[in-house]
Amino acid sequence: MKKVFALLAAVLLAAALPARSQKPLYLVNGVERSDIDSIPPEEIEHIETLPADEETIARYGEKASNGVMLITLRYDQPARFSDTTTFDRYIARQVRWDDDEPVARVVLRYTVAPDGRTIVDETLEATDNRLKRRVLKAVEEAPLWTPAQKGGKPLASEGVLHVQLPEGRPMPRRVELVY
Repeated sequence: MKKVFALLAAVLLAAALPARSQKPLYLVNGVERSDIDSIPPEEIEHIETLPADEETIARYGEKASNGVMLITLRYDQPARFSDTTTFDRYIARQVRWDDDEPVARVVLRYTVAPDGRTIVDETLEATDNRLKRRVLKAVEEAPLWTPAQKGGKPLASEGVLHVQLPEGRPMPRRVELVY
Protein backbone atom coordinates (compact mmCIF):
# COMPACT_ATOMS: atom_id res chain seq x y z
CA MET A 1 0.00 0.00 0.00
CA LYS A 2 2.93 2.33 0.73
CA LYS A 3 4.23 1.81 -2.80
CA VAL A 4 0.91 2.75 -4.38
CA PHE A 5 0.61 5.82 -2.13
CA ALA A 6 4.17 6.92 -2.90
CA LEU A 7 3.64 6.52 -6.65
CA LEU A 8 0.33 8.37 -6.54
CA ALA A 9 1.91 11.16 -4.49
CA ALA A 10 4.76 11.42 -6.99
CA VAL A 11 2.41 11.50 -9.97
CA LEU A 12 0.18 14.11 -8.31
CA LEU A 13 3.21 16.21 -7.40
CA ALA A 14 4.54 16.02 -10.96
CA ALA A 15 1.10 16.88 -12.39
CA ALA A 16 0.74 19.87 -10.06
CA LEU A 17 3.98 21.46 -11.20
CA PRO A 18 3.22 24.02 -13.91
CA ALA A 19 6.33 23.72 -16.06
CA ARG A 20 7.79 20.59 -17.54
CA SER A 21 11.24 21.63 -16.28
CA GLN A 22 10.01 21.39 -12.68
CA LYS A 23 9.57 17.63 -12.78
CA PRO A 24 12.06 15.56 -10.83
CA LEU A 25 14.53 13.36 -12.63
CA TYR A 26 12.94 9.90 -12.90
CA LEU A 27 15.32 6.92 -12.81
CA VAL A 28 13.56 3.59 -13.27
CA ASN A 29 15.86 0.63 -12.60
CA GLY A 30 18.72 3.07 -13.17
CA VAL A 31 17.46 4.28 -16.56
CA GLU A 32 16.22 7.85 -17.07
CA ARG A 33 12.55 8.13 -18.04
CA SER A 34 10.57 11.20 -19.05
CA ASP A 35 7.46 10.10 -17.13
CA ILE A 36 6.27 7.31 -14.87
CA ASP A 37 2.55 7.36 -15.67
CA SER A 38 2.64 4.06 -17.55
CA ILE A 39 4.20 2.06 -14.70
CA PRO A 40 1.59 -0.15 -13.01
CA PRO A 41 1.82 0.46 -9.23
CA GLU A 42 1.88 -3.28 -8.51
CA GLU A 43 5.14 -3.57 -10.50
CA ILE A 44 6.98 -1.16 -8.17
CA GLU A 45 9.20 -2.72 -5.54
CA HIS A 46 10.73 0.44 -4.03
CA ILE A 47 10.62 4.24 -4.42
CA GLU A 48 13.20 6.64 -3.05
CA THR A 49 13.05 10.41 -3.47
CA LEU A 50 16.15 12.55 -3.22
CA PRO A 51 15.95 16.30 -2.54
CA ALA A 52 17.28 18.90 -4.94
CA ASP A 53 20.34 19.62 -2.83
CA GLU A 54 24.00 20.09 -3.73
CA GLU A 55 24.85 16.42 -3.18
CA THR A 56 22.04 15.16 -5.45
CA ILE A 57 22.87 17.67 -8.20
CA ALA A 58 26.58 16.82 -7.96
CA ARG A 59 25.77 13.11 -8.33
CA TYR A 60 23.07 13.29 -11.06
CA GLY A 61 23.79 16.59 -12.80
CA GLU A 62 21.61 19.61 -13.59
CA LYS A 63 18.65 17.39 -14.49
CA ALA A 64 18.36 16.72 -10.75
CA SER A 65 17.75 20.39 -9.92
CA ASN A 66 14.14 19.50 -9.03
CA GLY A 67 15.05 16.36 -7.12
CA VAL A 68 15.37 12.73 -8.16
CA MET A 69 12.90 9.88 -7.91
CA LEU A 70 14.58 6.46 -7.88
CA ILE A 71 12.11 3.72 -8.76
CA THR A 72 12.99 0.05 -8.52
CA LEU A 73 10.66 -2.33 -10.33
CA ARG A 74 9.99 -5.95 -9.38
CA TYR A 75 11.92 -6.95 -12.50
CA ASP A 76 15.17 -6.05 -14.25
CA GLN A 77 13.60 -6.38 -17.70
CA PRO A 78 9.87 -5.98 -18.37
CA ALA A 79 7.86 -8.59 -20.27
CA ARG A 80 8.05 -8.07 -24.03
CA PHE A 81 5.42 -9.10 -26.52
CA SER A 82 6.98 -10.96 -29.42
CA ASP A 83 5.09 -9.16 -32.17
CA THR A 84 6.33 -5.86 -33.62
CA THR A 85 3.43 -3.91 -32.11
CA THR A 86 1.77 -3.49 -28.73
CA PHE A 87 -0.30 -6.30 -27.29
CA ASP A 88 -3.44 -4.10 -27.48
CA ARG A 89 -2.98 -3.44 -31.20
CA TYR A 90 -2.09 -7.07 -31.94
CA ILE A 91 -5.28 -8.34 -30.27
CA ALA A 92 -7.41 -5.64 -31.96
CA ARG A 93 -6.07 -6.76 -35.37
CA GLN A 94 -6.90 -10.40 -34.62
CA VAL A 95 -10.55 -9.68 -33.80
CA ARG A 96 -13.02 -9.45 -36.67
CA TRP A 97 -15.32 -6.49 -35.97
CA ASP A 98 -16.92 -4.80 -38.97
CA ASP A 99 -17.33 -1.04 -39.28
CA ASP A 100 -21.12 -1.39 -39.32
CA GLU A 101 -21.10 -3.06 -35.87
CA PRO A 102 -21.60 -0.87 -32.80
CA VAL A 103 -18.60 0.66 -31.08
CA ALA A 104 -17.61 -1.61 -28.21
CA ARG A 105 -14.83 -1.81 -25.66
CA VAL A 106 -13.23 -4.58 -23.62
CA VAL A 107 -10.71 -3.99 -20.84
CA LEU A 108 -9.00 -7.00 -19.25
CA ARG A 109 -6.38 -7.43 -16.54
CA TYR A 110 -3.91 -10.16 -17.47
CA THR A 111 -0.78 -11.86 -16.19
CA VAL A 112 2.22 -12.78 -18.31
CA ALA A 113 3.28 -16.07 -16.71
CA PRO A 114 6.97 -17.03 -16.33
CA ASP A 115 6.53 -19.41 -19.29
CA GLY A 116 5.29 -16.50 -21.50
CA ARG A 117 1.58 -17.42 -21.58
CA THR A 118 -1.04 -14.69 -21.25
CA ILE A 119 -3.58 -15.49 -18.53
CA VAL A 120 -6.69 -13.32 -18.23
CA ASP A 121 -7.29 -12.53 -14.57
CA GLU A 122 -10.29 -10.23 -14.63
CA THR A 123 -12.69 -8.43 -16.94
CA LEU A 124 -12.62 -4.77 -15.96
CA GLU A 125 -15.09 -3.61 -18.64
CA ALA A 126 -17.02 -5.23 -21.48
CA THR A 127 -19.65 -3.22 -23.34
CA ASP A 128 -20.46 -6.08 -25.74
CA ASN A 129 -20.26 -9.80 -24.92
CA ARG A 130 -19.61 -10.73 -28.56
CA LEU A 131 -16.48 -8.57 -28.58
CA LYS A 132 -15.45 -9.96 -25.21
CA ARG A 133 -15.64 -13.57 -26.49
CA ARG A 134 -13.63 -12.68 -29.59
CA VAL A 135 -10.99 -10.83 -27.57
CA LEU A 136 -10.65 -13.73 -25.11
CA LYS A 137 -10.20 -16.15 -28.03
CA ALA A 138 -7.54 -13.88 -29.58
CA VAL A 139 -5.69 -13.65 -26.24
CA GLU A 140 -5.80 -17.43 -25.89
CA GLU A 141 -4.30 -17.87 -29.38
CA ALA A 142 -1.72 -15.05 -29.07
CA PRO A 143 2.00 -15.83 -29.34
CA LEU A 144 4.03 -16.24 -26.17
CA TRP A 145 5.65 -13.25 -24.50
CA THR A 146 9.24 -13.00 -23.37
CA PRO A 147 8.52 -12.88 -19.63
CA ALA A 148 9.83 -10.27 -17.23
CA GLN A 149 13.23 -11.11 -15.74
CA LYS A 150 14.69 -10.54 -12.27
CA GLY A 151 18.24 -11.71 -11.68
CA GLY A 152 18.12 -13.66 -14.93
CA LYS A 153 15.06 -15.69 -13.88
CA PRO A 154 11.60 -15.38 -15.48
CA LEU A 155 8.98 -13.69 -13.36
CA ALA A 156 5.20 -13.18 -13.65
CA SER A 157 4.06 -9.63 -14.45
CA GLU A 158 0.71 -7.95 -14.97
CA GLY A 159 -0.83 -5.74 -17.60
CA VAL A 160 -4.12 -4.27 -18.75
CA LEU A 161 -5.48 -4.87 -22.25
CA HIS A 162 -7.69 -2.18 -23.86
CA VAL A 163 -9.52 -3.01 -27.09
CA GLN A 164 -12.08 -0.66 -28.63
CA LEU A 165 -13.52 -1.47 -32.04
CA PRO A 166 -14.09 -0.31 -34.70
CA GLU A 167 -10.87 1.64 -34.34
CA GLY A 168 -11.03 5.41 -34.56
CA ARG A 169 -14.68 5.71 -33.53
CA PRO A 170 -15.57 7.13 -30.11
CA MET A 171 -17.76 5.30 -27.64
CA PRO A 172 -21.28 6.71 -27.59
CA ARG A 173 -22.19 8.65 -24.47
CA ARG A 174 -24.67 7.00 -22.17
CA VAL A 175 -28.01 8.73 -22.05
CA GLU A 176 -29.12 9.70 -18.56
CA LEU A 177 -32.52 10.99 -17.66
CA VAL A 178 -32.74 13.62 -14.98
CA TYR A 179 -36.07 14.16 -13.24
